[in-house]
Amino acid sequence: MTDPLAIEEFWRECRTALRGLPAAVPEAWAFGATPAHADGLLALVLDATKTATASSLWDYEHSQEPLPEAGLLNIILDGLGVPCALLETVSVEVVPFNEVDASHAFAEGEGDRSLSDWRETHERYWREHSENPRGFEPDMPVVCERFRLMYATTGSR
Repeated sequence: MTDPLAIEEFWRECRTALRGLPAAVPEAWAFGATPAHADGLLALVLDATKTATASSLWDYEHSQEPLPEAGLLNIILDGLGVPCALLETVSVEVVPFNEVDASHAFAEGEGDRSLSDWRETHERYWREHSENPRGFEPDMPVVCERFRLMYATTGSR
């Protein structure tokens, strides 16, 4: 369970380390669908292997959440809900699943970093964990987001 006070403390650390950040605390969330998945993806972010992510546009629409945009800040949690990283969105592009390119797959840093591995992994993920009733389709719209790591702490890891 995420501790709001821990998130506020992490944000204070970020603002001390990086002058000019806004006062408002960014959204805090974890990658993946399980605590182990969150920890594995966070580790890829922390070692600079993962500099991109992909989400289902249909999930954004279903949850009525706004799409990320360049300049957006996010606090990334580990599998226990501990804040560990501050990311800034660099770019966002919505493309059909079957048109996501090898460059994006590589930037996501997962598996063997190939496009075929990315497609297999993400198809399985969206079939099993989509928040929307449509699930997965080969031409579904995918939100391809690039980000940069701005600040990190080891937290409880």
